[in-house]
Amino acid sequence: MAFSELQIALIGAGAAAVALVWGYNLRQDRKHRQTAEKIFKGGDGDALLTGNAVPGADDGLRREPQFAGETQAGETSTDLVAEPHEAAATQPAAPTDAVPGMPPQCADEIADCVLRFTTPEPTPAPAVQAMQTAWAGELSKSLNWLAKADGDEAWRCIGADDSGRYRNWAVALQLVDRRGPVSDGELARFFDGVQAVAQQAGATIELPSRGELVMRAQSLDEFCAAVDIQFVLHVVEVGGGVFAGTKLRGVAEAAGLALEGDGVFRARDDDGGELFTVANLGAERLEADSIKSLATNGLTLSIDVPRVTDGKLAFDRMLATARQLAGALGGVLVDAQRTPLADAMIDAIRARTGELQARMNEAGIVPGSTRALRLFS
Repeated sequence: MAFSELQIALIGAGAAAVALVWGYNLRQDRKHRQTAEKIFKGGDGDALLTGNAVPGADDGLRREPQFAGETQAGETSTDLVAEPHEAAATQPAAPTDAVPGMPPQCADEIADCVLRFTTPEPTPAPAVQAMQTAWAGELSKSLNWLAKADGDEAWRCIGADDSGRYRNWAVALQLVDRRGPVSDGELARFFDGVQAVAQQAGATIELPSRGELVMRAQSLDEFCAAVDIQFVLHVVEVGGGVFAGTKLRGVAEAAGLALEGDGVFRARDDDGGELFTVANLGAERLEADSIKSLATNGLTLSIDVPRVTDGKLAFDRMLATARQLAGALGGVLVDAQRTPLADAMIDAIRARTGELQARMNEAGIVPGSTRALRLFS
């Protein structure tokens, strides 16, 4: 079949267009990879990490590495024997577009994607809140609005009851929490929603590369997963019997612990930050109105390493409290296999705690800080 000159020209134009699209996509992919390498630095493998999967990982929850005797919040420790394993952890570096003057509990240069726009005239805060209701509820990550009055240096978090009028606006979407990183689809919804709010307020907004943000979130999540460790100890009755709840509460309070509303005892520092928890080894909660009638097989003490300011100090206090409880209740400090906890393992846990927190400090995520509490929530 013979082709006319027009058909040949159209075929040639189509082939050229396909080649241009392919070349553009290849170039963009290479650009995104290079940007990701600049934002995040690679980390060395860790001989004390194991790649145990968190239940529900197939549902979008990240996989947490575990050290022997480590758990993630809500899990039960199953072993206290360290196994060598190779696990790489990337180390995040603070982006260049920092957010000076913004309260860290609302906007953070590492934890969040922060978008800003300026309206021609002061816009009422209730109007902005109303504009974002159509899409903000669809986001799984923390979303915070901020505003700054003309002439002010500091930004303020805007709550639902704020009635002020502002020209300078910012909105922050958290990139990572313990459920994993933000998805590309969620970022797209966030971008579209904020752009719509800005347009309705008569403003324009410049959006960053969504692909680069997705890679940044994934790398940050990988780093957080590598240091997201909870150490667990158990105190059980020497002869395999039970502890009486009537005695338990008095001994716990004498050790400086307070029974809180979620059914666990907590030790807190001078600023009110959590140091460690003491919970029932069984499924029943330690409720204030029922603890007198409780008979428990043991207690579980746990420390959430990323969320405490001084991990070694918190661990030493937890260990001292565990020994105090064991002595007063007639119990013994054991691992998950009911084997008495050896000094070598105690030393290993203490050293591991310091190592993990040192890695966090190097990455600019200070343990126990507002940034850490948000990322490990």
